[in-house]
Amino acid sequence: MKAETFSFDCQGVPLVGMLHPSENTGRRGVLVVVGGGPQYRVGGHRQLTLWSRHLSENGFPVMRFDYRGMGDSHGTFRGFEHIDDDLQAAIDEFQRRVPGLEEVVLWGECDAASAILFYAHRDPRVKGAVLLNPWVRTEAGAARATLRFYYVQRLLQRSFWAKVFSLRFNPIASFASAWRLVRQTRSSAASASASASSGDLGAALSLDMPLPDRMLAGLKRFRAPMLLVLGGRDLIAREFDLLTGSSSAWKQELELRTVTRHDLPEGDHTFSSASQRDQVAAWGLDWIRSW
Repeated sequence: MKAETFSFDCQGVPLVGMLHPSENTGRRGVLVVVGGGPQYRVGGHRQLTLWSRHLSENGFPVMRFDYRGMGDSHGTFRGFEHIDDDLQAAIDEFQRRVPGLEEVVLWGECDAASAILFYAHRDPRVKGAVLLNPWVRTEAGAARATLRFYYVQRLLQRSFWAKVFSLRFNPIASFASAWRLVRQTRSSAASASASASSGDLGAALSLDMPLPDRMLAGLKRFRAPMLLVLGGRDLIAREFDLLTGSSSAWKQELELRTVTRHDLPEGDHTFSSASQRDQVAAWGLDWIRSW
C-alpha cells in the first residue's frame, strides 16, 4: 500500500508525518522516533524509511514524522529532551488515521531511544519500545568506553603497528590523549543509582537529573516489553553496556522488566549496511509479533 504524507498540529506548530498503512491493520502499530542528532524522518542511510516499509508490508502500520524544528516541520528545534508534546501529538494523529489502533510501539535509535524512555511511561497507549544503541552519554562514560574499546582494539590492528614501525606514531600525543581520558573517568564519574526512583508514572522526568539517572527512572516507570539492540562496533552502545553492567540499579531493572536483547557484533551506530539493517528489521518484526 502506498505511503501517505500529511501535516498535523503540535502546540499550534505544523508537523510533517508519513503513514505506511498495512493491509492487515490490527490493534498494534509502530511510531518511529527520529534520533541521532539533527536528523529527519528518512533516517541515516534511509534506515527509517526502509524499516517502516518492511514492518508495514508485514502487517503493522507505521508512522514516522519530523518533530518541531526538524526536517520539513515548522517551529524551533528543541532537541531530544523536549519532544514529549511532539510524541503525544504524533500518537494522536496516528490513531486518527488508523481506526482501531490501540497499541503503539515506539521505535528509536541513539537519543531517540533516550527520548522514548523519557516519554513512554506517560502514555498508556505505548505498549512496547524498541531501543537501538541508546544514548546515555556522560564525559566519564564516554572516556571509559573509549579507553576500554578503542585503545585496546587499536593495539590489535595491523595498521597501528605499521604506523609505529614506520616512525609515524607520536607516542607523546597518544599517551597525553589517553591520560586525559583516564582523568575524565576519575573526576566526573557519573553512574545511575537507586536514587532514580520510579515515582509518578504520569509525571515528566526532571531535567535536573543526570541523563543516565533520568533514563533509569523512565525505565522503572515503563512497565511494558522492550527490545534492546546493541551494535558491537558502536562506542555509544559500548558506553550503554558499561553503564548497565556496572550499575546494580540498572541490572536490577533490566532483569525485572520484559527485555529482549540482541547483540550484533558487526553492527555500527546506524546499522548502515544492508545485512545489518535487515537483521534489525527481522529481530524487530519477530519481537512485535511475539507478544
